[in-house]
Amino acid sequence: MKSTPLGYAFAIIAFTIFSVQDAVSKHLGMHYPPVLVAMFRYWAFAAFAILFAMRARGGLRAAVATKRPFLQIARGLLLAVQIPIAIAAFAKVGLAQSQAIFAAGPLIVALLSVPILGEKVGWRRWTAIGVGLCGVLLILSPSGDQFSPLVILPIATAVIGALYGLMTRLVSRVDGPMTSFFYIGTVGAVALSIAGPFFWTEISAADWKWMILLCCTGIAGHYLLIKAYDNLDAVAVQPITYLQLVLASGIAVMVFGEVLRVNMVIGAAIVVGAGLFTVWRENVLARRNSAAQPGR
Repeated sequence: MKSTPLGYAFAIIAFTIFSVQDAVSKHLGMHYPPVLVAMFRYWAFAAFAILFAMRARGGLRAAVATKRPFLQIARGLLLAVQIPIAIAAFAKVGLAQSQAIFAAGPLIVALLSVPILGEKVGWRRWTAIGVGLCGVLLILSPSGDQFSPLVILPIATAVIGALYGLMTRLVSRVDGPMTSFFYIGTVGAVALSIAGPFFWTEISAADWKWMILLCCTGIAGHYLLIKAYDNLDAVAVQPITYLQLVLASGIAVMVFGEVLRVNMVIGAAIVVGAGLFTVWRENVLARRNSAAQPGR
């Protein structure tokens, strides 16, 4: 039985935990190579994905079976590339500004869905995309004194995340969510285990507790997010993802002493508003198309 209140509770707690995970990632990324930090994080993630698959219906064999193996592997590799870049963005650019740029993800997905998926985007969504990208420019403030070329890091993270989202849409047409979850955990862990030793740095005894916390928040956050999707539709979860922006920005100010500039706050509000409209409009069109299909 689905429970909407329980689903919202799971989602809120999940994104609260992810905010803490981002803060821990920033702390570790300021002292250690992001690839190394991501490798430890992925080891815990892969262990969780394998155990979760073993307990799911059909077990590990069902999770491994995929009709699009190359696409699943590509998704896993893409996410394994994105995570270290995101950690570097937190450390070099700032937690708040990076999260504000990440909020443009749904807009980039809508923009790229035209050439990649062949989807049609109407004037309303094109307008939302344009307004949202203007919000991103306001966040970046390229003509201001605070502009840094390192903003390419969160921009790259957002674009890679959008590509990952589109590939997930493609693979979801033939594979179940358990298979997709299994592959992003295991493929990423293998890839970063190969790359990680090249960035090896001795971790101090004091920082091991943060590394363990990073792994625990990753496992807990993903588990709760899975439970949220068990009780809610994706369109209901999407607005709650922006809670991560608010919480991470608060942590950035209170813990790391980051400054929330006026242009960043206004730009983030524009991006979030445009993103919410884009997701809502996609859901409206999906329901309309579903209702128009024969036999429904």
